Amino acid sequence: MSDLTLVDVLRRRLRALPHLWVDGALALLIAVVQAWPLISSHDPYGGRWDAWGYVVAIGASLPVVWRRRWPVTMLIVSLLVGALYDFSDNVARQPIWYGALVIFYTVAAYSPRLPRVVMLVVTLVGGLSSVGSWETAMRGVALFSAAYAIGRAAATSRAHAAELAERAARLERERQLEAERAAERERARIARDMHDILAHAVSLMVVQAEAGPVVVRSNPARAEAAFDAIAAAGRDAMVQLRRMLGVLKEDEPEAPRAPQPTLADLPTLAGQVAGTGLEVNFAEVGEPRPIGPDSALAAYRITQEALTNIVKHSGADRAEIRLTWEDDHLMIDVTDNGRGGGPALPSGGNGLIGMRERAAACGGSVTAGPRADGPGFAVSARLPLEAGR
Repeated sequence: MSDLTLVDVLRRRLRALPHLWVDGALALLIAVVQAWPLISSHDPYGGRWDAWGYVVAIGASLPVVWRRRWPVTMLIVSLLVGALYDFSDNVARQPIWYGALVIFYTVAAYSPRLPRVVMLVVTLVGGLSSVGSWETAMRGVALFSAAYAIGRAAATSRAHAAELAERAARLERERQLEAERAAERERARIARDMHDILAHAVSLMVVQAEAGPVVVRSNPARAEAAFDAIAAAGRDAMVQLRRMLGVLKEDEPEAPRAPQPTLADLPTLAGQVAGTGLEVNFAEVGEPRPIGPDSALAAYRITQEALTNIVKHSGADRAEIRLTWEDDHLMIDVTDNGRGGGPALPSGGNGLIGMRERAAACGGSVTAGPRADGPGFAVSARLPLEAGR
């Protein structure tokens, strides 16, 4: 159900209308109210009120129609026309000139500082010098001062709202830039990881190629197996290279290389994290199947990042790592019993962005969000196996 109130709906619809229509309706309403003392009462001497009163009442209200376009000019016109009301003695008393009051608010809300201050002084001084009693003078000063104060408050609120909107837009741009930088840094790290995978494939090809000519005459079957291994390693390296070229844009400077972890290192990782006080359970469902080195490395890194986020942000005391082997995919689910409620991909933090990039690099995907079966957060990765490529 919508949280909008009736007032909010009406305000939005009024803002969608052209200003001239809104101000025209307001001017008509003010004209009726301004003429109401002439309509609702009678001349105490038994005659009718002078028509001049109606002319002035309506004439002082009409400038409201153009109050946004020429606020200072319309205020002067409304005040001057209202001052002509006393030219006739046979008119009803007018307690307030509503049109001038509304336009004065507009001057305070939209006009530059000098014009609005000048009009404030002129209006107050002119009103004090032309009224017939101090009671009427004080009432006029109070009303026009209140209109000026409300107009300035509206202008301040509008400026503050514009500043907040600009700040929100700037923060959103900065967040997007930071997300892009995080993705670029993660892609560069993936490139370094892929260096080891491709280097391993090339090294294997070199070793097999050197051994092939030696045994080609003495052991043809072994030579044929060596050449098959060369072809398989080359094809696998080309597939991984094409996939990585689709997501990588820049490389960072050369960094030290180290042996990359695999799925076999996940129990060790769980034990290391358990040393922080977090209880980590590791479970494996299904029969393990052949998996590419890039998918294996992505599985390890995604699990590592998910456990790091649990330790740093969740406040959980228990986590679970579950590997589910399917026909052509490996599912990795990392769950905890912490606070949960974090954002889902891709709008979350840099850690979640890194998981997404690593999964995409090997043809997989990652989802993350609050658990549906209870408190906590869940990260689920779907990575392709060799049979599913």
